[in-house]
Amino acid sequence: MLTPERQQRILNLVQKQEIVKLQDFIDVTGASESTIRRDLSQLEEMNKLKRVHGGAARIHQKGEEPSILEKSSIYLHEKQQIAKAAAEHVKDGDCIFLDAGTTTFQMIPYLENKQITVVTNGFAHIQSLMEKGLTTYIVGGFMKNKTGAIIGSKASQSLLEYNFDKAFIGANGVHPKSGYTTPDPEEASVKNLAIKLANETFFLADSSKINEAAFAKIAPLQSGTLITNKCDEVLTAAFREITTVIEV
Repeated sequence: MLTPERQQRILNLVQKQEIVKLQDFIDVTGASESTIRRDLSQLEEMNKLKRVHGGAARIHQKGEEPSILEKSSIYLHEKQQIAKAAAEHVKDGDCIFLDAGTTTFQMIPYLENKQITVVTNGFAHIQSLMEKGLTTYIVGGFMKNKTGAIIGSKASQSLLEYNFDKAFIGANGVHPKSGYTTPDPEEASVKNLAIKLANETFFLADSSKINEAAFAKIAPLQSGTLITNKCDEVLTAAFREITTVIEV
């Protein structure tokens, strides 16, 4: 099979499934692992896809948001590391806001046995918070089917009833100029309000979000502490000039 045909099959599979394992590419093309890895590197350089651990993912446009299933299945180990580090900042007696998102979701196992109160707009968080026995309040409003985030004017109105010791916020992009961003303006608004209601804010974002910018601005970079996994030293140095960065 010629390279252009093989790479087109790779792109077709990514467009269809959004996230594809390395072995699936091998099965579809009949090429060796080393050949597929080389193809993925070339296609990533051409901005046709994004390499992830064990495979590749479809690139989303600025206004397009991945589903919760897609987001939860990539960079899982990194998200767990970030979540564990974030949970260490939660102390007994805290009232915290836990943003909807797959990285904040990973905090929940590390919050077990803490005497805290949680407020969340993450529908997907509810069952896990119940299982851990954590005192939880749910923000009311419109629920996005794709991500399970509860947003809109009703959510903002509901959020105004609370004050938080700490807010833990996810972001799709973290950029020195654009700050923290997300594809949905309404979700950005809820996140921004939670930040304003908190004494301290932590932004949770794996290294794939660093130096990226989505459509809607959440807040400037200096609005809180960034917790991320190890990333490019030059980028990290640039971010440290603007805000506090915790690498795990």
